[in-house]
Amino acid sequence: MNFRSRLFFFALPLLASLACIPLTAQDWVRTGSNLGNAKIRIAAADFKPVGADPQTPSLKAAFDATLYRDLANAGIFDLVSKSFAPPGTPGSPQEISLAQWSAAPANAAMVAFGALSTTNGRLVVYGWLFDTSNPANPQVLGKQYNEAASEDMARTVAHRFADEIIARLSGGINGIAETKIYFISSRTGSKEVWVMDYDGENQHAVTHLGSIALSPRVSPDNSRIAFASLGKEGWSVRMYSLELNRLVSFTAGTAGGANQSPAWTGDGSRLAFSSSRSGDPEIWVAEANGANPRRVTYFAGPDVAPAWNPRTNAQFAWVSGRTGLPQIYIMDQDGSNVQRMTDGGYAVSPSWAPNGGFLTFSWNRKYGPGAPGGQDIYVMDIATKRWLQLTHDTGTNDFPSWAPDTRHIVFERKVGGHTEIWSMLSDGTEQHQLTRSGNNFMPNWSWK
Repeated sequence: MNFRSRLFFFALPLLASLACIPLTAQDWVRTGSNLGNAKIRIAAADFKPVGADPQTPSLKAAFDATLYRDLANAGIFDLVSKSFAPPGTPGSPQEISLAQWSAAPANAAMVAFGALSTTNGRLVVYGWLFDTSNPANPQVLGKQYNEAASEDMARTVAHRFADEIIARLSGGINGIAETKIYFISSRTGSKEVWVMDYDGENQHAVTHLGSIALSPRVSPDNSRIAFASLGKEGWSVRMYSLELNRLVSFTAGTAGGANQSPAWTGDGSRLAFSSSRSGDPEIWVAEANGANPRRVTYFAGPDVAPAWNPRTNAQFAWVSGRTGLPQIYIMDQDGSNVQRMTDGGYAVSPSWAPNGGFLTFSWNRKYGPGAPGGQDIYVMDIATKRWLQLTHDTGTNDFPSWAPDTRHIVFERKVGGHTEIWSMLSDGTEQHQLTRSGNNFMPNWSWK
């Protein structure tokens, strides 16, 4: 691989300039995810502890905090402050006064409440969601959970109940409280694949290879992770089974050249990746087991970072340097119908929205010697090429990845030589730092 290709292959800045012809900025790009609509005023009452088991207080505290945070993070609710909640902890439908919750200062349209107990090592939770405007028939949701008693399970049950609420009140779009985020971390001395809950909790290493891993991509069924790894023979696309907890064969990713940036189809049947086995980095596609690799792009200059349209599995976006600085393109899976999406600047790291209508990517639109600007996260409507800038004036932002609800995006942010994982709503609001130990890179949100 030549010097220019190596620089672009790892998405490092090039000291060059290109006339920037910006697209028309939009105040809002609607993603079809209920963001931008009127928010539902909802309250999450502290659950009522039942019984005298010594585990109950700590598990209830974990449950209450997790449920409240999940609903606050959903992006579609106006969550009632705990300080506005009426006195008492209703543990059943017979114990709740809807008039109290609908009145000021709570002014709740919906209220989630219930009871929690632990007995003989079992955690039992009863949860309800009531509509305060319909006292004659208020129940929207009623759930019961019975699991092994632990703090992790208390958080898991809270995630499940939150996702049930979100699905009921968000037009059928599932919540993301039970999803995972995979990422690269160097906190143990080598760059390994790590995983955490969507809210940053429960961070732990997946691989222990003692080498350099990059670009983790979890399969749609959450059974495997494809990633790039540096070994004795150079860069390879490797496959790690989460069911077997070990590497498994993926022959297409080791057949010469530098192999990088894997990407799954939405049905998990194929994997696209970048490979320099034929010279410059080009886009290749293989079956999920590594069979039948075939080259898709045939252009001068590097082609990297593919991202499938998860709705159709028939198109993908990618980054090409055919005109100089990297730009985002889309094309059909056979290499036809090529369209350039960005025009100017330095654009990398595309991620295709689950609903098929939007791209998110990292873009420095003012790139060039002496030109002020920054590397920020953008969302683009594919049909119109209208875009929205999500991050502003805060470090170097890269590697965005959509959540399965299309309401959230995770990304990496580098400030002062330190890189961490952040999440935000897909309109750029509610930005939250998720990692705080070591340097953390290249997040990928699980499909479910």
